[in-house]
Amino acid sequence: MSNSNMANREVCDLIFVDYSTKKPFLNLDFANVTTTELTGESVFAYGGKGHPKKVQFAGEKGGTMTIETQMQTVKLWQLITGGETSAAAKFVTRMETTVDADGTGIALSDVPVAGTVVVYQAGDDCGTELDCTVADKKITLDTALDAGAAVIVYYMKEVTDGVTRINIKSTSFPKNFTVYGDTVMKTEDDEILPYKLTAYKVAPQSNLSLSFSNSGDPGTITITCDLMADKDENILDLILIEE
Repeated sequence: MSNSNMANREVCDLIFVDYSTKKPFLNLDFANVTTTELTGESVFAYGGKGHPKKVQFAGEKGGTMTIETQMQTVKLWQLITGGETSAAAKFVTRMETTVDADGTGIALSDVPVAGTVVVYQAGDDCGTELDCTVADKKITLDTALDAGAAVIVYYMKEVTDGVTRINIKSTSFPKNFTVYGDTVMKTEDDEILPYKLTAYKVAPQSNLSLSFSNSGDPGTITITCDLMADKDENILDLILIEE
């Protein structure tokens, strides 16, 4: 089997295990492309006429694992960024509505964060702010508009139900992981052989590009991880299994 000619045309499913705690962190079984590259540096001793290379030294063994995926999860973002998750979030929301029959009252859908409400007349969005007071979900304008006049309201909304927030700080860094991969190879004899890899110590690079577009293919995230040696100098295992 070890001498069989074989080829691959299937992505590698990956399990990321926290290097420190040894507990599974993410089952990444939704990638489109997984690429593992080993690298090293060669330096030479030279001697004699013509300055020829005489002795080669190899070092700086390492490599990269690159993953391309169109599917995304919060856990994946956390793996790349090292950000912390929480179950509460604040963000600005925009509401188009009308004033009541008195020309001063505006009903909100939510209780806004204190001091964040800004009101504009329709047609003057982000223009001249209308003075108002806010109590609970009710806005009262200081100066009345025509009954039923259209207005635009901006306010900060706080959500604590059914939300997952990932907070990325300048001090956030990804964890190290051990990665276990699983795919298949096909031989010239039409055998399908399980192929597994173990990357002993992997450090995701803190590069994340999130693209949002209304045309073309769905956005792709590319994750690049550096391969390092563990405490026993292990970098990578490539395992082929004959069933």
